[in-house]
Amino acid sequence: MGASKDIFVLLLFLCSVQGDILDNYVRTDGAWILGQKPQFYRTLSRQECAEKCEAETKFICRSFLFATKEQQCVTLADNSKTTVMFRKSDVALFEKRIYLLECRTGNGEDYRGTESKTQNNIPCQKWAERSPHIPNYSPDTHPNAGLEENYCRNPDNDEKGPWCYTTDRGTRFDYCNIPECEETCMHCSGENYQGKISETESGIECQAWASQEPHSHGYDPLKFPEKNLKKNYCRNPDGEPRPWCFTTSVIKRWEYCNIPRCSTPPPTAGPGRQCLVDNGEDYRGTVAVTVSGAVCQSWSAQEPHKHSRTPENYPCKGLDENYCRNPDGETSPWCYTTSPNKRWEYCNIPKCLDSAVTTEIVPVVFPEQAATVEDCYQGTGVNYRGTMSSTITGKKCQAWRSMSPQRHNKTPSTFPQADLRSNYCRNPDGDKAPWCYTTDPSTRWEFCNLHKCTDQEQQQPQTTMTPNLGMTSLPNADCKTGNGKDYRGKIAQTASGKTCQEWSSQSLHIFTPRTHPNSGLERNYCRNPDGDINGPWCYTTDPLKTWEYCDIPNCPSPEYECGKAKFDPHRCFGRIVGGCVSKPHSWPWQISLRTRFNLHFCGGTLISPQWVLTATHCLERSRNPAAYKVVLGLHKERATEVSVQNRNVEKMFKEPSGADMALLKLDSPVEITNQVIPACLPLVNTMVADRAECYVTGWGETKGTGGDGVLKETGFPVIENKVCNRPEFLNGRVRTTELCAGNIDGGTDSCQGDSGGPLVCEEQGKYILQGVTSWGLGCAQPMKPGVYVRVSRYIPWIERIMSENP
Repeated sequence: MGASKDIFVLLLFLCSVQGDILDNYVRTDGAWILGQKPQFYRTLSRQECAEKCEAETKFICRSFLFATKEQQCVTLADNSKTTVMFRKSDVALFEKRIYLLECRTGNGEDYRGTESKTQNNIPCQKWAERSPHIPNYSPDTHPNAGLEENYCRNPDNDEKGPWCYTTDRGTRFDYCNIPECEETCMHCSGENYQGKISETESGIECQAWASQEPHSHGYDPLKFPEKNLKKNYCRNPDGEPRPWCFTTSVIKRWEYCNIPRCSTPPPTAGPGRQCLVDNGEDYRGTVAVTVSGAVCQSWSAQEPHKHSRTPENYPCKGLDENYCRNPDGETSPWCYTTSPNKRWEYCNIPKCLDSAVTTEIVPVVFPEQAATVEDCYQGTGVNYRGTMSSTITGKKCQAWRSMSPQRHNKTPSTFPQADLRSNYCRNPDGDKAPWCYTTDPSTRWEFCNLHKCTDQEQQQPQTTMTPNLGMTSLPNADCKTGNGKDYRGKIAQTASGKTCQEWSSQSLHIFTPRTHPNSGLERNYCRNPDGDINGPWCYTTDPLKTWEYCDIPNCPSPEYECGKAKFDPHRCFGRIVGGCVSKPHSWPWQISLRTRFNLHFCGGTLISPQWVLTATHCLERSRNPAAYKVVLGLHKERATEVSVQNRNVEKMFKEPSGADMALLKLDSPVEITNQVIPACLPLVNTMVADRAECYVTGWGETKGTGGDGVLKETGFPVIENKVCNRPEFLNGRVRTTELCAGNIDGGTDSCQGDSGGPLVCEEQGKYILQGVTSWGLGCAQPMKPGVYVRVSRYIPWIERIMSENP
């Protein structure tokens, strides 16, 4: 025992020398779990806590909790697979990767999952028991083999993989069906491949996912954390038949990788549903007719339509016969049709009636029916009903109905009065402010990017306001901006009324004036030396409460910020053509481009008080700027509101390389009001993520869908150019300087009269102008999304023209 213990200590030392011990753990911020017989330690760092877990002797340590401010370490025998997970501030859960994996590498000698049945579905006997079979391998004889409970293991290094003694007297032992980890091979279509192959099938080196050179793209690793887009490894983030990558060759944008298939069968899928839930990826019914009545083509056939969605390419997607399926993450099940004139079409699958799983249908609320929706909250925000859906650090909120990536019990059915619609920020459990679960697997939840309503904000907004771009809080003001890391006020009391302890009075605390000299740790004032997302805090003088947050109000925000409307939009996402009537003045950067005779014919976007961005093809009527005028601050196309401002066009500048984009300089700056506010411009060359939610507005053709004469809006996802250029969509017509957006099944789109108008996408509470409405094949046609000029590619030109023409 002494020798083995010395070996363990040596291994621990080597681990600390050769690499970060935390590499063996999965971290989740804001998560807390309850475990049996937890052990508590006082440590100064996460690494020290990990060492405590590795050296734990009272049980097999599967995870630990670390609270920074309390410097408390809790080692646990449980992890998120064996016990319930809760929300908790200022704590991080670290789980050993090996105990989270339900797959094996090689022969599975180090498999530590929880499978406890044989390949013939016979329950395993516990390794510590002697009935019905007396074991040769037990926890006593092989203490390092992980022989816990009745889990499948491989203590004898059997080449066939993990096994167990069975509970059947007639069968002493049997092997378990543990799938291979997708590191050296792939199951299904390689959606879960996590290996390190970084070369395409023709031998070209892969481009790093975080890079935009030589090929710009919409698969930003930060926006797709669940896809594990690491380095330049081959991955399958978009439902292709197998993993692929962008290449480092300038003449080949992307290519498949040669990943071998795993020798073990893929993970067993559930029986599937006979009705529609969400996008129907698990639908396994027998409907084989499309919405228009066309009969489906068999998935294994190549007539009348050749395709790659075959049972061989998508082995785990239930592509049986000619039944409607969703093998590639579309909006609903579909199929290729037997009609030569219609390549594919969606199917009409009945929705499941169980209220716990049906998809949410949010009725369209028109302006005259809409209740006041504020972009701030009162009290603790329990009654907040706005549409903010990003956190204080800019992470996207997870839909309340969704269980991915965060599993939870805060659902619309369990909290029916909390209005848990879509992924909007809410406060169902009476926390200090609205919050949401995040789509980042490493961050379970965060408070939202909202501030408390001031007395002035709770009143009706004023009609006009004075622009003030430079307004900030005074250095010593008793209010905070953002998370208050730069707060230097003199509040010295916590939110519950406890007196703060002086920062220099306790040497055991890791936050002191000496350790953090630039954090303003004076006396006992509330501060935020660790950048806590929830704001300033302090150690308390209460022996029972180590620390607590302070209630520091937010500083008033500048009255004029680009991309922030004073009237919160409906954000009608889905069903412009088929869109929703906008709330008046909720898109205050939208302008109407008109003839001198006041006839609206195109849209545009206000990007500064004297500049408008529109499409070049909108200026084909005349080369003379005097032929055009710009109308702002309107909701009705007739422009009869008192908020309307009219400006003549002084100069026109068409993008010189031929892009469908033009700048208009107005004859005088507009007055910034609640109805007239510029949109924000993106950073140069930034790419919008695939399936990001964006919005288009305009007074264009409505095709009989209603709302004529008033501004309409519609939201739909961006479609990565790689997907949009597939033969069934726009067949290679979309250039890298353009982007696609729309619903593949049609129904919503920009149309005639919307040209030149904005495509805006929300980022951290502001709307960013990512596209200028340019062209499309018809209006709202299936498989023909709209095409927009990619604004980020032309930021240098925009800035140069504006600076040269002050």
